[in-house]
Amino acid sequence: MTKRRYKLIITIVKKKQANKVMAAAKRGGAEGGTILLGSGLGIHEKESFFGIDMLYEKEIVFTLIPEDRLQNILDHIQNEAKLNKKGTGIGFVVDVLAVKGIVHNQMDMTVEEEAFGTMAEHVNFELIVTIVNKGDSGIVVDASKRAGAEGGTILSGRGSGIHEQAKLLSMIIEPEKEIVLTLVTRENVKRVLSQIEEEASLNQPGKGIAFVLPVEETIGINH
Repeated sequence: MTKRRYKLIITIVKKKQANKVMAAAKRGGAEGGTILLGSGLGIHEKESFFGIDMLYEKEIVFTLIPEDRLQNILDHIQNEAKLNKKGTGIGFVVDVLAVKGIVHNQMDMTVEEEAFGTMAEHVNFELIVTIVNKGDSGIVVDASKRAGAEGGTILSGRGSGIHEQAKLLSMIIEPEKEIVLTLVTRENVKRVLSQIEEEASLNQPGKGIAFVLPVEETIGINH
């Protein structure tokens, strides 16, 4: 099978702008994305108002894409979401080591041994990011623990993928999502990833996706 490398685009924009990013990414060749809510302060935003520290609502968009579509999708996001204007938002790209859950694409999605060989030798952890439908995060956490992980962190978001095109009165419905962050030792990452794929049924359309991100440094792991 042909191996295909993936990248993760992380875009941070003002509230109510994430849909523009998602639409632009899809026009550029992406198949979907996941939106998280957050808050923050940019260089062009006031730090205080009458002595009160200010934080502004933000939306964070995760867009997982094939490497060969990266530049086209970035161009669409920058031009259509107007990220080339000051104060509108930022985006950056993260390398992805492995992907599970893209069942419509008959590619080899196994963990790439050569990719792990390039990681820093002094760090023995990787981050598994699993995005599933609301209510399925417990399955992911339990599966990862059975495979040797020590726990996980669950975030809430919304998003749409290639199998989720439901509409109501011509408006696209974006299903609620749960995002599970699982920090695992490098020696366990393939076992944990496979266990999540099996128990969360990521090999079925519309069930979710999981991918591995490289970790360069860790703190707080004292045991």
